[in-house]
Amino acid sequence: MRRMRWSKPISIFLVACLFVLSLVTGPDVNAQSRRNPEAGKKKAAKRIGIGAAIGAGAGGLIGGRKGALVGAGAGAGGGALYHIHKKRRYARRRHR
Repeated sequence: MRRMRWSKPISIFLVACLFVLSLVTGPDVNAQSRRNPEAGKKKAAKRIGIGAAIGAGAGGLIGGRKGALVGAGAGAGGGALYHIHKKRRYARRRHR
């Protein structure tokens, strides 16, 4: 019978403690960090691949097979630089 007498005050105390602790925690508890949509591996592969294809096409028109290989390398490098530029630009704009 004594257990029943103390169970209600203890439960009220625990509920009050939970309520106070929920007020003490700051608003950052539920804040979500935003993912950079410009920084995915698929986007990187797409940008590098498109750069390589354009470079290979231009190099092939100018210098044949050897020119296509050189153009593909240069285009892939350009695509990688473009991807890095887009990724950094998004990070600078969104996280001030």
